[in-house]
Amino acid sequence: MAFEINKDSTSKRIYHLLREEIINLNFVPGLGISEKEISEKFNVSRTPVREAFVRLSQEGLLSIYPQKGTFVSLIDLDSVEESRFMREHLERAVVRLACEEFPQEKSLELEMNLKFQKMYMESHDHKKIFKADEEFHKLIFEGCSKKTIWSTISNMDSDFQRIRVLRLTSKLKWDQVYFQHLGIANAIKDKNPDLGEKIMMEHLTMVNFDKTQLKEDFANYFK
Repeated sequence: MAFEINKDSTSKRIYHLLREEIINLNFVPGLGISEKEISEKFNVSRTPVREAFVRLSQEGLLSIYPQKGTFVSLIDLDSVEESRFMREHLERAVVRLACEEFPQEKSLELEMNLKFQKMYMESHDHKKIFKADEEFHKLIFEGCSKKTIWSTISNMDSDFQRIRVLRLTSKLKWDQVYFQHLGIANAIKDKNPDLGEKIMMEHLTMVNFDKTQLKEDFANYFK
């Protein structure tokens, strides 16, 4: 029997679970899903699923067509570029702040994060690489007391996140991503804002060189 003690919290839980499935490409672009299917999968009623669907559609991750069905949205390269532009300029500014002053504990967390990145890279675990990648950037914002800005970015760049997961799945430039992260961490440690900004810009524009290849390899995933 499907039931919820707290409908709002259930709706949020379903939203976060579905969002993660979509971002990680477990639910691929173009896939059809239904309220009935998801409610049975998570053993909940349809109401919180419907609410989660609406929220995901507002973020552009689901496309709801009356009388036709609900589908995981195709990746929009215009949205990818808009998110990339936003992240590039905000992260270039934040990494300069980090190079001026950065808490020791956050520096240690960056070092540990890089060790995990290398381990996941060697084991070819692209899902964990992606999570470690996101955590690396989040740590820089947290170390500069810009946690709210990072949260805002994360809620606005879903297509950018999906194409980054797709790049990692395709094993495009894993080594380059890791060494760029290492360079950024070293620039912060050495208090070199010009170098940190330069590497960050290269890091966040790299997707421009890969998206043409990805669109050829995964044509059905894109608008």
